[in-house]
Amino acid sequence: MTFDLRSLGWDPYFAGAYAAYDRRGRRPARVLRVDRGVCTVLGDSGAARASLAGSILAAAAADPVVLPCAGDWVVVHTWPDRRLTVESVLPRRTAVVRASAGAASHAQVLAANLDVAAVVEPLDPEPDPGRMERLLALAYSSGARPIVIATKADLVPRPDDVVAQLAAVAPGVPVHAVSARTGDGVAQLRSYLPEGGTLGLLGPSGAGKSSLVNALAGTTVLTTQALRADGRGRHTTTFRTLIPLPGGGVVIDTPGIRAVGMIGGDSVPGSGLGGGFGLDRAFADVAALAARCRFGDCRHDAEPDCGVRAAIEVGELAPRRLASWRKLMREQSAESRRRQDRLAAEAGASWAWVPKQERRGRARP
Repeated sequence: MTFDLRSLGWDPYFAGAYAAYDRRGRRPARVLRVDRGVCTVLGDSGAARASLAGSILAAAAADPVVLPCAGDWVVVHTWPDRRLTVESVLPRRTAVVRASAGAASHAQVLAANLDVAAVVEPLDPEPDPGRMERLLALAYSSGARPIVIATKADLVPRPDDVVAQLAAVAPGVPVHAVSARTGDGVAQLRSYLPEGGTLGLLGPSGAGKSSLVNALAGTTVLTTQALRADGRGRHTTTFRTLIPLPGGGVVIDTPGIRAVGMIGGDSVPGSGLGGGFGLDRAFADVAALAARCRFGDCRHDAEPDCGVRAAIEVGELAPRRLASWRKLMREQSAESRRRQDRLAAEAGASWAWVPKQERRGRARP
């Protein structure tokens, strides 16, 4: 079975990046999924399994972001014994990146090279505005175009009213009510999937992401499960996976996201896009109101002539919205400090290995 690379998202941007690697025995491919250091890739000759080259593993020891993930375009090398290895990851155009858990402050790439990053929020159980805001910040910082997909529209009596409420949480972002069971709204989503387009789904377990993928594909490609008795979702998808769709275009489904750490630095290396950019865009209404404040460094607390507090007093801005913005800003600042502490510790450890005489020489002006 063969694939047209263009239907998978191959274009002049990636072709130009691949040119430096183009030689006998090598070919480009897109990563479908990664399992324990082995990639399933899809190229013009079909799907295959490839292990990671030692150079990638060595680089990943210092920065896990360099590891391939679903959606990446990679360089695959075929060896004389028919072994396949992923030699390089081509530069990412966009990347959904979150902070990892723990004190190490490393970033984790959830999906790469999305054109559209969809925040999937179920209408049943009741939507969670704070979770939406967090995921929208993540989507904005990826560099992809964000949208909101409100799933399970058939389970609420007045879905349009709920969608209007969600639109207030996502200013300027298209919000689509969809039912994978009845098919309502699915056709609208296909407009985000032209040939070669990539749509990524970000949302909690039980939001209906797998059902949505099946509806877009027109057949069952992912298994689904019912909600637990307490209404919380089950982890149906336990890995990130890329699914080609009939007629071109691909969807990347991600495992249910329960916690998303905010990134303080660049999400897409060298792009300038990071947590700060994402928060500014996700809370564009708060930023616009802050421009009315008398002081440029206003914290919207007790300062006089605060445009944000004035908007809350007249009902122009919900108090919950400001509280959510503050919470995410604190998380982002804390993550930036953790990252700086880690980098400083690594630099100190490297310096400790330098012989004492050489250290003295380097210290002289």
